Amino acid sequence: MKQEEIQLAFEQSQSVFASGATRAYGDRIHMLTALEAGIRKHEEKLIRALKSDLNKSPHEAFITELSLVYGELKHVKGQLRRWMKPKRVLPSIAQLPSSVRVLPEPYGVCLIMSPWNYPILLTLSPLIGAIAAGNTCLLKPSAYSPATSAAIAAIISDSLPKGVCNVIEGGRKENESLLDLPFDCIFFTGSPTVGRLVMEKASKHLTPVTLELGGRSPVIVDENADIEKTAKRLTFGKLTNAGQTCIAPNHVYVHKSVMDELVKALVRNFSETFQSEDHYLSDYPRIVNERHFERLMQLLEGEKIAAGGLGNLETLQIEPTIVINPSHDAPVMAEEIFGPILPILEYDDLDALVREIKKEPKPLAFYYFSKDTKRAEKIMEELSFGGGCINDCL
Repeated sequence: MKQEEIQLAFEQSQSVFASGATRAYGDRIHMLTALEAGIRKHEEKLIRALKSDLNKSPHEAFITELSLVYGELKHVKGQLRRWMKPKRVLPSIAQLPSSVRVLPEPYGVCLIMSPWNYPILLTLSPLIGAIAAGNTCLLKPSAYSPATSAAIAAIISDSLPKGVCNVIEGGRKENESLLDLPFDCIFFTGSPTVGRLVMEKASKHLTPVTLELGGRSPVIVDENADIEKTAKRLTFGKLTNAGQTCIAPNHVYVHKSVMDELVKALVRNFSETFQSEDHYLSDYPRIVNERHFERLMQLLEGEKIAAGGLGNLETLQIEPTIVINPSHDAPVMAEEIFGPILPILEYDDLDALVREIKKEPKPLAFYYFSKDTKRAEKIMEELSFGGGCINDCL
């Protein structure tokens, strides 16, 4: 898309916001209802697009993306009137006698930049929030999921008035053009590398930014864990979307006394995930592109592998893979994996392990598996992370 077209879409959003057409409760509910109707009407198109972009099965597409969007719409529509109400607060002594209220207010024109790994959920969920709050939006889906981006653009065009939300398709050139504009708010989901660029660009206009970034999310499995349950849930957490999930378990620290038992259970669960070769080819998500495929395969070079390890460049699929005790300076431990590779490392001193995890950058997620809930809660309080679970993941 040409820079002039992007500028025109931005000015159109400014004009619609300035008109007040997105401020009233009735207007917001009407737009949310229209958006939901458009998604439901084109649900099959979205499912086909996810198949084309990532080889997601219809079941996985609905469970991990569409059902969550519908849930978000239901929740927001149910709460919106209450959220919009002014909130009374107590005045300070200097203001007496008086009454004081806090008034919720939209930002204005928002930019939403979404990633390719959950291209429906991570595009439409922030859009729902932005519309509910009375904003207008420019929506920039990822160029790495082009079929889904095109389907979303068609839905938005059919469902919402021009200026309320305009979809900007394209790649890096379009991203750069958008980030040069003086938005009132930017919501970005993606990698820390691009997140730094977004924040740098936003700083020139003092634009508020929300960044939802990745991270190397660790797992601890202690000697008291239910190993069978742990293996099943780690398999689900790691293999959903072939590991291309920002809150996927990145690597597992397991107490040395149950290391062998956990590895055997994970190998069995990884191998039982697919009923047949046809099931694997038709329903197992692919790695998004050849560059990411090659990066993941290089992480396995020289490592001890307990299961998997093979990749198919033609289909861009990598077998669910378990790596045993890689060194802490190995490539597979140096970055967020973002693929179906699960390193397993043994530990024997929990306090020492926690001290080491604290030295790492704060992860987006953290998971602890144990029957000792008091210990698990204590570790959860000690470590800092975005979100986490005890005896579960995702």
